[in-house]
Amino acid sequence: MDKTLATLAETVADIPDGATVMIGGFGGSGAPVELIHALIDAGPKDLTVINNNAGTGRIGIAAMIDAGMVRKMICSFPKSSDPRAFTERYLAGEIELELVPQGTLAERIRAAGAGIPAFYTPTSYGTELAEGKPVHEFDGRPYVQERWLKADYALVKAELGDAMGNLTYRLAARNFNPIMCMAATTTIAQVSKIVPVGGIDAEQVITPGIFVNRVVEVPNPQQEELLIRSGATYA
Repeated sequence: MDKTLATLAETVADIPDGATVMIGGFGGSGAPVELIHALIDAGPKDLTVINNNAGTGRIGIAAMIDAGMVRKMICSFPKSSDPRAFTERYLAGEIELELVPQGTLAERIRAAGAGIPAFYTPTSYGTELAEGKPVHEFDGRPYVQERWLKADYALVKAELGDAMGNLTYRLAARNFNPIMCMAATTTIAQVSKIVPVGGIDAEQVITPGIFVNRVVEVPNPQQEELLIRSGATYA
């Protein structure tokens, strides 16, 4: 099955209002900037976005928030070097926030991909983040129950991909991307280069194609930090 598409617009065209969307990246590393901007052009509203942060400057996720597309953010770090897009909306009561410790965020996503509906962690016990959640004691220590975190769509960035959706990543750009692929109903990957099937050594495949639904080639992808330093905006 050939999962490649010719344009970014095609890959995100069916994402509807109200969808839950995971977006890969740790800061700008591994962030699918071009896919995010294509989604802004498509214009769905009332989205729940799951990411490590809530955007920086006026591009990427921050630009989604500026466009009024995001109803709720689920993230670990709503503050960044330039968090004004999220901060302005949050203080105005126009966006919700679910704050999740970073390790818990990763494990909730991984659990969804592994089919594990809940797990226990000592993280957040005794804090506001644990309020209303079941607590159980193991070996004399209290643990908080956390639920899996699934999404309708995942937008990820990879280095190489083939027509079957097999992916590799560049260095730290791997971060949240592989587990998000597994936790979403539909995974959309932008890759720097599409190679022939068999062009990726099987032992080098990080995300098997079974977890990927659409692949689009984006040569020379933009880097979020460079865009921010240049004062770029996307609207």
